[in-house]
Amino acid sequence: MKKIKKLIPYTIIILLAVIARLIPHVPNFAPIGGLALFSGSNFKNKIALLIPLSAMFISDIFLGFHSTIPYVYVSFIIIALIGGLIKNNKWQSLALASVTSSILFFIITNFGVWATGSMYVKNLNGLMQSYVMGLPFFRNTLISDLFYSFTFFYGYRFLSNINFSKLRKLHS
Repeated sequence: MKKIKKLIPYTIIILLAVIARLIPHVPNFAPIGGLALFSGSNFKNKIALLIPLSAMFISDIFLGFHSTIPYVYVSFIIIALIGGLIKNNKWQSLALASVTSSILFFIITNFGVWATGSMYVKNLNGLMQSYVMGLPFFRNTLISDLFYSFTFFYGYRFLSNINFSKLRKLHS
């Protein structure tokens, strides 16, 4: 029963991440970066990587797959590993990890757009152009990573303090 109680907040957060990615939203305002940081910080071993990748894969089934998927998934693996470096739950550490994650996601995925697509010339100028054209999306990534990181970390803390057995007794 204790294991199930401990899994409830994680399950809720994962489901919310999938739903938030599936509902209409501003481009690049998605929860997976925050979920990857949260998972890396709160889970050990392979599960820390599997949670954000599973949320991505489930939602990608509905949204579709594209040529930059490997770059996106690798980005989230790295972000989960960054989450594992968060040793305290101070907001400054979380903000720094979130901003760092946004920058890495931007660098890796825009490189992927340049490398796999046909929008940009395959030279240094084309690569730089892909980064310049990605700047409006970076803003949304940065804002969403900060928003969702804080929501997951502090939302989990809130949900963990709810005594679900007392709530059931109140409603019985």
